[in-house]
Amino acid sequence: MRTYAIWGTATSPAHEAWVRSIGAEFESDGFRLVDDIADADFVLNMFDASEPRAFRRQSRGTYSASFYELDELPEDVLKTSYPMLVRTLANVVVLHVPGRGVWFTTMERGTYKISDEPHEVFERLAPLAKSKLVIDNEFVADLEPELWDGDEVTADIGAAGKRMQELDLLPAPFPVHEYLEERDLRHVMRLYQVGGLSYGNLSARKDATRFWMSASGVDKSQLEVAGRDILMVTGYDEPNAKMLISVPPGIEPRRVSVDAIEHWMIYQAHPDVGAILHVHAWMQGIAATDINYPCGTQELAESVSELIDREPDPAHAVIGLRNHGITATGDSLTEILDRIESSILRQVPMT
Repeated sequence: MRTYAIWGTATSPAHEAWVRSIGAEFESDGFRLVDDIADADFVLNMFDASEPRAFRRQSRGTYSASFYELDELPEDVLKTSYPMLVRTLANVVVLHVPGRGVWFTTMERGTYKISDEPHEVFERLAPLAKSKLVIDNEFVADLEPELWDGDEVTADIGAAGKRMQELDLLPAPFPVHEYLEERDLRHVMRLYQVGGLSYGNLSARKDATRFWMSASGVDKSQLEVAGRDILMVTGYDEPNAKMLISVPPGIEPRRVSVDAIEHWMIYQAHPDVGAILHVHAWMQGIAATDINYPCGTQELAESVSELIDREPDPAHAVIGLRNHGITATGDSLTEILDRIESSILRQVPMT
């Protein structure tokens, strides 16, 4: 049975009652309320906007939704809520303006509005609470010696990363510098192990069962060292939710991109896919996901993979992740970039 906890201090009795009514929706769906937050799979964190407090999770598999209330709607909800997301260490921040509605803000998807009806809020949070995070790696020092210095595939990935920078395709999903003070920006970079705000990821198939993929938190325009900046993904250990990575001996690898599970599923389902590109940009007229599964979850990977399955040509498809970016498949990264360059929008519409 999944568990949840309510933590923090509400700014008003009415706001606490509203948050607890959302908790009751979780209980109706089979969740059990626990007193000890260390035992919770999902935490509803109430906080005061004037003094946001972070819920410090004991496990990376614990998700947190932070709730706050304002009497008036801010002029810019994203600019108001995004720092709260960082300061409360949350997966999602929920702003309630009584009589006006609820605004969700996430690191990946920006801001969107729904009603303040508890069941609708629950419906948006449930996918988050139930999702399975796949960000752990198991490194095995068994990469073939002839691949220790990379190969033609890693060279193509490095060249594609540089081209993405030239095409201005390595931005944040929105201009994050405009929404965070320098202190909060430094915190984001530490928290998410980002060396520079160079978002997105790219991969290319090596053979029938393996693919090379960019590492997490590395500048995609500087993908240079095989086994550190570009990693060989060999499999998925589903029972333990780990990506299997083959590395050279004597090198300290980075973690592979959190979207490795998504790329794995696509390559497994479509042997004719040669490369995959994920970038925080947009294209008009594409099919798109609409549930706010977090990055690095099996559920997000499955939803993207299923949309690709439905495309007329899955091996040359572009799928949107609503308010987030696109995932594109192709013969090679060069072919993908050639195909989408004239149609891509550098700014993701936040709807």
